[in-house]
Amino acid sequence: MAKATFKVPDLTQYTEVPAIQPGAMAHSQPFIAKAEFQEPLGYPGELVENWQERAIEKMGELLGKYRSLRVYMDACVKCGACTDKCHYFLGTADPKNMPVGRQDLMRKVYRRYFTLAGKLFPKLVGAEDFTKEVLDDWYSYFHQCSQCRRCSVFCPYGIDTAEISMAAREIMDAIGVGQKYCNEIIGKVYKVGNNLGLPGPALIDTLEGLEEDVYDDTGVRVRYPIDQEGAEILLVTPSADFFAEPHVDGLIGYGKVFHEAGISWTLSTHASEAANFGMFIGSYENMHRVAQRIREAAIKLKVKRIVFGECGHAWRVAYSFLNTLAGPWDFLDPRYPVPQHICEFTYELIQQGKLKFDKSENDDKVLTYHDSCNVARASRMGNVPGGQFEIPRAIIRATCNNFYDMDEDTIRDRTFCCGGGGGLLTDDLMELRVKGAKPRLDALNNVIQEKGVTHMAAICAICKTQFSKVFPYYGLEMDQIISLHQLVGDAIVLTPGPEDDEPDDDDDDD
Repeated sequence: MAKATFKVPDLTQYTEVPAIQPGAMAHSQPFIAKAEFQEPLGYPGELVENWQERAIEKMGELLGKYRSLRVYMDACVKCGACTDKCHYFLGTADPKNMPVGRQDLMRKVYRRYFTLAGKLFPKLVGAEDFTKEVLDDWYSYFHQCSQCRRCSVFCPYGIDTAEISMAAREIMDAIGVGQKYCNEIIGKVYKVGNNLGLPGPALIDTLEGLEEDVYDDTGVRVRYPIDQEGAEILLVTPSADFFAEPHVDGLIGYGKVFHEAGISWTLSTHASEAANFGMFIGSYENMHRVAQRIREAAIKLKVKRIVFGECGHAWRVAYSFLNTLAGPWDFLDPRYPVPQHICEFTYELIQQGKLKFDKSENDDKVLTYHDSCNVARASRMGNVPGGQFEIPRAIIRATCNNFYDMDEDTIRDRTFCCGGGGGLLTDDLMELRVKGAKPRLDALNNVIQEKGVTHMAAICAICKTQFSKVFPYYGLEMDQIISLHQLVGDAIVLTPGPEDDEPDDDDDDD
């Protein structure tokens, strides 16, 4: 079990609502971005002198730009439906991690400056001045929201705390108080092309190594091409897929699926990142700049289709915003959706009988599946409602003999967040991440105890990274979280090609 400098909650089979502990997580804050991470994104390098005036001005701009934000500020009736729905509240017991408590941090400032009652009788309506103390609370608690939107499922008015958190972060960035983790990552995309800062030669070397590994394991030459002009498909996948397990096992699976489909495909050094952290900081401008790299790569490589790999928020950005962020896509083949998820692509091939599997290859595992928040509550897959729930499960059942869902109240559109999304996947928030993961891990523990589950599959890079990091704190093994397409890659029956009979140059005798 991993050592912690904080008390790790006990793992149970069912999460109980804790007694509130005011201020329990007031100390939790991510590192503040320095000027070198702020300025490339168009933000001040430090807290500006007239920060209060600038913040109120920015809030007014957002209220005028997004009518939904004003509705969210006005609509809450304090019914309490959301109070026990946030994984961070359930894991930390801090009442400011109740969705309504977090919303009220902005709502009291909104009422003070943008409502008549708040201007005239602030104490009567819970309005407060935007002081430095309030700003500190904003920075702490709006970085304790993973923007998972679970609370909005239960809110009778559909108030979306994620949108409020995004707006708060955009306001803070505008006055020079940005978060180091998110802003540094966005800067890496602008400079190199991906979140991890992996240069083109490193990507090429990684892919060549994967080709060798797959050939050694299977005797079949599966290609992992990059910057191949004229390929039919551009695969846009999170950079974590190039870097470490369990992510890279998913990338191996993608390549095997494309191989069996007989479709040419390519990755891109220019657009080597599916993730778009611009969404986490609420910045349309930065979302647009990141998304444009995908358009530029698609045009340069003359592809006909775009397929996204396993990344939760990347799929939300692609599904919900890509056409407005980087469209029009009239140069692509109109017979295919723009964009398409790798799960949709694989599922379609399964339905057509074009993929063969030996399910016994996964008999060493008993599986469950984690619905990633942005896939579950902010997108779809396929052409039927609920496809984002059914398609991944159908792929698992096609490739595995042993699968059990977790408790119904913790999956599908009610799924619990991994605890590391929304730009919080940083070690300076480890206490929050561990405690926020408890509701999901309680549900996982239930099927471990009751059904003998050994592994949990996911289709989100952040989820996979988060679980591999927090599992040891709860006595679980890092490798118990796996990529869905690892299951596909392990079970798929590959068809040898003519080149598989040819000796490798490296194997020739001198």
